Amino acid sequence: MQKNPYLALLILWPLALMSLSSSNPCDPSNQRDPRSLRSDQITVLINGYSESRIPLLRSLASTYTSAPQVSSVLVLWGNPSTPAQTLARLAHNLSLSSFGPAPISLVRQRSNSLNDRFLPRFSIGTRAVLICDDDVEVDAKSFEFAFKGAKQWIYTVHGDKYSIVLTKFMVLKSEYLWKYSCGGGAQMSEVRRTVDRMMNCEDILMNFVVADEVKAGPILVGAERVRDWGDARNDGDGGMGLKDEEGSRVREVGLSSRRTEHRKRRGDCIREFHKVLGRMPLRYNYGKVVNSVGEQGLCLKGGRLVFCDQYQ
Repeated sequence: MQKNPYLALLILWPLALMSLSSSNPCDPSNQRDPRSLRSDQITVLINGYSESRIPLLRSLASTYTSAPQVSSVLVLWGNPSTPAQTLARLAHNLSLSSFGPAPISLVRQRSNSLNDRFLPRFSIGTRAVLICDDDVEVDAKSFEFAFKGAKQWIYTVHGDKYSIVLTKFMVLKSEYLWKYSCGGGAQMSEVRRTVDRMMNCEDILMNFVVADEVKAGPILVGAERVRDWGDARNDGDGGMGLKDEEGSRVREVGLSSRRTEHRKRRGDCIREFHKVLGRMPLRYNYGKVVNSVGEQGLCLKGGRLVFCDQYQ
């Protein structure tokens, strides 16, 4: 069986120390020897931006740090306007939330560029990375299943087809971080500028990069339980115990909450990437790999957790 080029799912979280992005990550001298990278564990890269989601970050942190397959966690804070005191407090609180051996770093990025979540950082010491957002929790067993690839699969075939997986929860080889951020010459530089201009589509561009390399579509891995706090179909705060106004902010800070504008931009991105790169590498895949059946995302409705798809 061909090795998985990348896996996809959704998210979770971890602990803290604070550092600032500094040296050029594309300088070859800042790259680790590939032979030194661990294959038995994974580095978690979590994108953070909104202060309104900090309580959610803290609640998810302890679960992530206890996962035995996690080598380390980098929380990539992409909002340069966040006060230093707020981030120092976040770093301290996250360190108190740790219940596992995986170290965590809170990295304050120099800009709000979405491209920066894919920088090939020297602190990544594993062959695989988990790229994830800050508003979805996947059960621990499914996370382990996604990383290990599973020995026994139930493969369910659906009528839907897909060619892109999202950064809600994306597992891929760490080498693709360098290909995205440092490779591809002038063409890749131009499409990365498109990501900055659109403030969107970094996940689509990563799918272009990986599909162009492996000549295959992504592999979707199902989860037994996915809790999506950022889904606009949640009532109130989605069950986090926040005030109505605070809960609304948690949902609305995500780009996907602005659905019409969001989808139009993403369509524009695909056309622009295709035009600049001169090729369409995306490949369709059908179905998904699961270790059980009947999984769906959960939303809070009427005080109960129900399948989000029941409320479109």
